[in-house]
Amino acid sequence: MSGHPDRLRGTSLFSPFTLVLALLVLIGGFFLLKRFLFGLGAVTHLSAGYPWGIWVTWDLIIGSALGCGGFAMAILIYAFNRGQYHPLMRPALLSSLFGYLLAGAAAVFDMGRWWQFYNLLLPWHWNFNSVMLETGLCVSAYALLLMVEFAPTVLERFGVETWRRRLERVMWFIIALGILLPLMHQSSLGSILLVLGHKLSPLYNTPWLPLLFVSSALTMGYGLVIVEATVVSRSFRRASEHALLSQLSKVVGWLLAGWLAFRWGDLLWRGALGDALAMTGLAWSFWVENAFAAFAVYAFLTPKARRDEVMTFLGGVSLMLFGFMYRIDAYLVAYTPAVDGDQYFPSAPEFLVTLGVTALEILLYLTFIKLFPVLHSPTPRLTRA
Repeated sequence: MSGHPDRLRGTSLFSPFTLVLALLVLIGGFFLLKRFLFGLGAVTHLSAGYPWGIWVTWDLIIGSALGCGGFAMAILIYAFNRGQYHPLMRPALLSSLFGYLLAGAAAVFDMGRWWQFYNLLLPWHWNFNSVMLETGLCVSAYALLLMVEFAPTVLERFGVETWRRRLERVMWFIIALGILLPLMHQSSLGSILLVLGHKLSPLYNTPWLPLLFVSSALTMGYGLVIVEATVVSRSFRRASEHALLSQLSKVVGWLLAGWLAFRWGDLLWRGALGDALAMTGLAWSFWVENAFAAFAVYAFLTPKARRDEVMTFLGGVSLMLFGFMYRIDAYLVAYTPAVDGDQYFPSAPEFLVTLGVTALEILLYLTFIKLFPVLHSPTPRLTRA
């Protein structure tokens, strides 16, 4: 699609869908308040054996990977000079902004002494041997960087052209940092698991975890761009972006196929395939995860499927589900605690907080595309969402 970005005109900020999202945010906020007042034990099933759970895994590990849409599109558009994908950049950047802001907030949710979160910014408290320090600093810096990257959209909306032009002059440097920082912290999210040693199943415990995590985050970012663009065009009856998404899906398909080949080659090299054939919950989860990835490869690399808008959309959904499963398996299912017999399953409040955070991200995204020039080529017929 072409054209100048504009906001969605003729749409209301209030609709049944946005009111439901707001209700979910309020419910999640209630349990978060309880958590901050009475501690983690009041609302979670976390323990000494399972010091992290669904909040860290979904909101931070998965949420930040889904927030890699801006990073993924920046590599394609600016590093590989694929300017035809530029209409997808601002929506991807917006989803990245909220993904990372809420991922950072989720890290505070999960801190025992959350009121001391500011210690992350005090160098005299730093442990330079900690991979979590690098991850925390990188995620925080990237969230701030995304605000700067999105600032021209806000300045354009309010007609502050002088400052917008000044910012555009240094945007090349901001974009370069925006490519570097996710490469650092997404690989570090894989490095964190290396510390677990024998507590992590051989199906997931590999020296290549940093590479597998950063490359799978890249594919998840593309997957969200495909799903997001399709849902927005259908929901608001805009012109379809399938022609552009079909080209993008071919790139993503080859990237994902390469990822699968590398991972399976690593499993064969380490002799870890026996664990995949065992009759365990982890083995079943491993095969479901790979089935999602295989379907996405089929949908993206088969010419007939790629020409079908529904199949392209389903491929994007399948790609996101693969990413969800891979990270949940690696951080929760494949983990064996040091405390014998200790088990973990999220409590209802944990699920509700996670649902509330996800609802808040969707609500903010809908609000911003209606208030700011994010989407390209507006069309005359719009519906409320």
